[in-house]
Amino acid sequence: MRIAVTGRTGQVVQSLLARAQAAGVTVIPVGRPELDLAQPNGVEQVLAAAKPDCIINAAAYTAVDRAETEPELALRINGAGAGAVAVAAVALGVPLIQISTDYVFDGMAPHPWRESDATAPLSAYGRSKLAGEDAVMASGADWTILRTAWVYSPYGANFVKTMLRLAETRAEVGVVSDQLGSPTSASDLAETIIAMAKTLVARPKDATLRGVFHAAGTGEASWADLAETVFAASAALGGPSARVRRIATIDYPTPARRPSNSRLDCSLLAARHGLCLPPWQGSVQSCVATLLAPSRS
Repeated sequence: MRIAVTGRTGQVVQSLLARAQAAGVTVIPVGRPELDLAQPNGVEQVLAAAKPDCIINAAAYTAVDRAETEPELALRINGAGAGAVAVAAVALGVPLIQISTDYVFDGMAPHPWRESDATAPLSAYGRSKLAGEDAVMASGADWTILRTAWVYSPYGANFVKTMLRLAETRAEVGVVSDQLGSPTSASDLAETIIAMAKTLVARPKDATLRGVFHAAGTGEASWADLAETVFAASAALGGPSARVRRIATIDYPTPARRPSNSRLDCSLLAARHGLCLPPWQGSVQSCVATLLAPSRS
């Protein structure tokens, strides 16, 4: 099976490429300069050249804080760009999996977010991703939206890599402890995406497999919890470590507001697709081990 994925260097794209051979699929990354969602003309032609059985839209404007000063660009890429990919999927007659985010919610619910909960993004980034969801839904495509949260991996820029870098020069790191979420390994997410893609292609008429789903690591954590797990895993392997000083969101102001509750309820994914990501703690340990491996060899 051939899977075209938008983007080239992102965490999800790189994780899909790393998992492709073992999963028995061919992953074709399609990104800039050939495909630029900020200028989505020609999207169909570029994707058609990949001859995909399924399309994954993983390309996105992901600079959450910078989006507050570039809301039009974020909206163009994450909103109109996603819509253009969906229209291409319609023309090619293949299913589309649109990657979305916990940031479409306002964080005020007392429970992990369900797919049926009302969206109310707090940031320009969140609004742009919700616009992408709306564009995909309105496109007429054979669509599935997969929301995830707090993604980390050995690739790109992410929280786990930032903590390890800070620990190289600091004995203590202040980390927010009053935001809760579902840390998600991009590697685990890639396995889930590939499994979903296979099922969507094999069962084109099954409406229960389509719609909005949540996919995140099992369990919950604060950013401070996640940092402590990273440091413990690193210390166990002889890598850099630091103490965590727990702070409140108000003590770490950012241009974009973050949801205080980003936990995702993933039970619908388990019920309909039979898929469940593993507990986040073990996946963090695996990621840290991978990141430290080059320096330990």
